[in-house]
Amino acid sequence: MTTITQVGERTTLRAATRGDLEAIVELRAVVMRPDLERLGRFDGRRVRQRLRDAYVPEHTSVILHDGTFAGSVALRPGDDGWWLEHFYLRPDLHGNGVGSAVLHTLLAGTDAAAATVRLNVLQGSPARRLYERHGFVLESEDPVDVFLVRRPAGHAS
Repeated sequence: MTTITQVGERTTLRAATRGDLEAIVELRAVVMRPDLERLGRFDGRRVRQRLRDAYVPEHTSVILHDGTFAGSVALRPGDDGWWLEHFYLRPDLHGNGVGSAVLHTLLAGTDAAAATVRLNVLQGSPARRLYERHGFVLESEDPVDVFLVRRPAGHAS
């Protein structure tokens, strides 16, 4: 039986399977294309293959909105907490609270476990604002990536 987690009135999370990979791969290519093109780094084959090479269904959740595929998000164990990765949401759902609801739900779990969460986002990506609204702060950056960290709520940084 698949566990379903309610994250909003119309949004749920379920455990990912191997069968979800290609839908996530295609969504990644769509979502990342504008930022990668802006940075002069878009390669359709590479953007897809990188996810195929990194996909671990055991760490990934599928986002469903109104019961249909809407995206994905992964929490991968790291040396001192978790890495938030592969957070892709259909473009028609950007800006309507779905991403915030998903992030709030995931961070409630990491806060309960007193765990630090890290992620990276492309330079100039509007997604950075979402993460900063949820308590992520700059850890480091390079010309392509911005690395953010969030300490558990109620813990000193």
